[in-house]
Amino acid sequence: MVALGFDIQDEQARDRVEALFWGLAQRLLALGQSVILESGFWSRSDRDEKRLGARALGVDVQLHYLEVPLEERWRRIEARNDDPMWSGAPISRDQLEAWDRYFEVPDPDEIDLFDLQ
Repeated sequence: MVALGFDIQDEQARDRVEALFWGLAQRLLALGQSVILESGFWSRSDRDEKRLGARALGVDVQLHYLEVPLEERWRRIEARNDDPMWSGAPISRDQLEAWDRYFEVPDPDEIDLFDLQ
């Protein structure tokens, strides 16, 4: 989004981009292609939407969740912030901590709804 001149804090723009990605993903799945989505899975309802939408197309759906401690994520963000490519879109520790409160970790019951990896 930064490369396209978007403000990464613009939630409406992010929602439109994610909707575009999901529409393209569905088209590719319908054509028999594999798709990896890595954005828009913060909540159980987001993951349910994608899982059910893909299943409606008759495809297997896998969920890969990697538990990464906050300190490690912050270390990676600091390295990202030091990269000139991201100078227009730095992320603060306060932002990371605020966003962390919104993420819903998939529980075993939810994980069981997906196909085996």
